Amino acid sequence: MSLLHLLSTGERDSPDKTALLLIGGTGEPERWSYCKLFDHSHRLATGLAARGLQRGDRVAFYLGNCVEFVIAYLAVIQLGAIMVPINLAYRRREIVNILLDAEPRFVVTEEDRLGTLDEIAPADRSSVEAVLSVGDLAGMAGIETAIDALPVEGAETALIMYTSGTTGRSKGAVLSHDNLAATVGGLLEAWAWSSDDTLLLALPLFHTHGLIVGLHCALAAGATVRLHRRFEVARVADEVTGGADGPRPTLFFGVPAMYGRLVKEFERRDNSEGIGGMRLFCSGSAPLDPETFRAFEGLTGHAILERYGMTETGMLLSNPYHGERRPGTVGTPLPGVSAQIVNEAGESLDVGVEGELLVGGANVFSGYWKASEKTAESFSTDTDGGRWFHTGDLAVRDPESGYYTLLGRRHELILSGGFNIYPREIEEVLTSHPAVREAAVVGRPHSEWGETPVAYLVVDEPVEDQALIEHCREQIAAFKVPHRYVLVDALPRNALGKVQKHLLPGEDA
Repeated sequence: MSLLHLLSTGERDSPDKTALLLIGGTGEPERWSYCKLFDHSHRLATGLAARGLQRGDRVAFYLGNCVEFVIAYLAVIQLGAIMVPINLAYRRREIVNILLDAEPRFVVTEEDRLGTLDEIAPADRSSVEAVLSVGDLAGMAGIETAIDALPVEGAETALIMYTSGTTGRSKGAVLSHDNLAATVGGLLEAWAWSSDDTLLLALPLFHTHGLIVGLHCALAAGATVRLHRRFEVARVADEVTGGADGPRPTLFFGVPAMYGRLVKEFERRDNSEGIGGMRLFCSGSAPLDPETFRAFEGLTGHAILERYGMTETGMLLSNPYHGERRPGTVGTPLPGVSAQIVNEAGESLDVGVEGELLVGGANVFSGYWKASEKTAESFSTDTDGGRWFHTGDLAVRDPESGYYTLLGRRHELILSGGFNIYPREIEEVLTSHPAVREAAVVGRPHSEWGETPVAYLVVDEPVEDQALIEHCREQIAAFKVPHRYVLVDALPRNALGKVQKHLLPGEDA
């Protein structure tokens, strides 16, 4: 089926129900029913078709969280065109890379971002026929004529989502309607979604977490979305503790940095009364610190559900909705997902043995946009003809529970004196020290050992290197203990809070 059919569940079943509440500013929340939301999207699709938008054309979205993002997205995929979201944190060079690669026909943006796009040279956006502002979209949605378009097939492309580019230029992951529907179907089942749910969504819609895990699932369930323009910790804390206008939230999806701020907010208030209306707190997009997991549970009584996914695959693994949620793990494969751990030769490894995580399923993308060589490098085929995507993440599966634990990116593995060192293990030990708020560990060249771990730390109080060394030696082998500790004001992160280790200062810091 087309993705649009899945997302229009609420329009068919409960047209007058609230689909979106836009939260932001000082005024009353802006309410959109399912009927109103989809009526506007159908009208805009007609307007875009009149401007010449055709199947397979790309439309770049340089938009923040707003109703217009949702309306325009539904309109674009209705026409069989392809949405290309652009991270709002990206600057000119990164935006140009996407425009030159994806070659969008139109760019959709807000009025206050037009200046950024105007600064891009015509040669760097030669494919763009027009930049459409939110005001332009409103005018186009006034067309009364109903569109007469051919049905969109499941194999057609709905999204090209660019990776965060932590090791180089970002790549466009080509995601079909079927890929997205598979992820949504698995999550609806695994997390017990229902039309009675209300999702508090403060994640950016230009990212997989906000768009696919959040918005897609809510619309497919016929639920309500409390869409925040941005994450404001006090406002989110108010809403989850009962201070919401309109439908009260039952779910909240966030990144670890958000949960860290919520822990501090709840500690400051010394009160989490009324949080019982929430049924699920979920974390993803970066590893959740076990200390944050335990602190949040102690303050709220809720165990955060940590899951794992990628831009290229949607969601893959999840701690259980019913059952034990183990800090530091990402649970087991979601419905429809296959996983295995292999060695460097691609041979499947026994449970309990560390290796690279490979995944398969209808949710896995077809390949990278205009990058056939990179696509070929990222997949392998087994003797039974099964196609497996190489995630680049190192993992291990627990022999008793079957839960998977991520050990870090393959390219981040530190090889020291013949031993494999996983940065995440050391980072968890360091953040358990009372003085350390955040830690990032990387390998640096060493004349004798090849590489040695170096720790970059954000601290809340002064701490001596020797104290950190002793703290580590109590919990991990001596060869894993960092040889150097660098204090920084903050760790470099992307818009979703994932640490960008390639941006850490070098040896001369």
